Amino acid sequence: MFTPVRRVAALCALSAVLAACGTAETPHTAGPATTPSAPSSASRPPTLTPGPGGLTPVFMNGPRTQGKTVALTFDADMTADQGPRAAAGEHFDNPQLIATLRTLKVPATVFMTGRWAEQYPAEARSVGSDPLFEVANHSYSHYAFTADCYGLPTVSADRMRADVEQAYTALSKAGVPHPMPYFRFPGGCYDQQALRALSGLGVTAVQWDVVSGDAFATDADAVAKQVLDGVQPGSVVVMHCTRSAAPTTEQVVRTIVPELRKRGFQFVKVSALISATGPRR
Repeated sequence: MFTPVRRVAALCALSAVLAACGTAETPHTAGPATTPSAPSSASRPPTLTPGPGGLTPVFMNGPRTQGKTVALTFDADMTADQGPRAAAGEHFDNPQLIATLRTLKVPATVFMTGRWAEQYPAEARSVGSDPLFEVANHSYSHYAFTADCYGLPTVSADRMRADVEQAYTALSKAGVPHPMPYFRFPGGCYDQQALRALSGLGVTAVQWDVVSGDAFATDADAVAKQVLDGVQPGSVVVMHCTRSAAPTTEQVVRTIVPELRKRGFQFVKVSALISATGPRR
């Protein structure tokens, strides 16, 4: 568990998240502030209203009837125990993918684990400082928040909140200026216990409605087809920003971006889709 000093640091980092909006591309107007210390609502990123009893809200996709928008999201995965593999030369980052998104001028949301940000602080800082992108929380350890989640190790219920807080602390230490109050469960696995454990943190859990299938894929054309077949207005597409686990993703992006633009789609960040979805905090 966190020591008192580390817990205060983590809560300060999370407070900074809730106080700042990292989505310069698309302005939003969020609802009233929920805490006395919060700044004006216009400066806060949009989040969904909590469920009954303050249960952490879950977002899957934006409106289907408000224009042809789509959000590309990329998980920067690294588990807490993969340091030796990185030291041995395994690449959990993908600089070429980020460069391609910049070249194509595609806004995107990157969900980083705290461990990834610690391993690649310069890249985390670069992505987090670029208004084309927004950085969100993907846990510290990339351990699952439920049992039987793609073989991932699990984090105990009494550690879930601390794991998310520790990730925000790691992002802050890496130099990410305004990580968003969005959280993606490792593997997308969650249950009511996990949602209750994160209640009160002020985060919106972000899922997806289009699975790219890029994880461990070797056929970029097949992945691109799966994305193109699945995208609808308001879709959230899940992909990965990890060379070793998703080697085709950069090629997939180069294929799907011009095709989706040809079909009339506009690329936006997750925050823009949440902003268009109600009710909001």
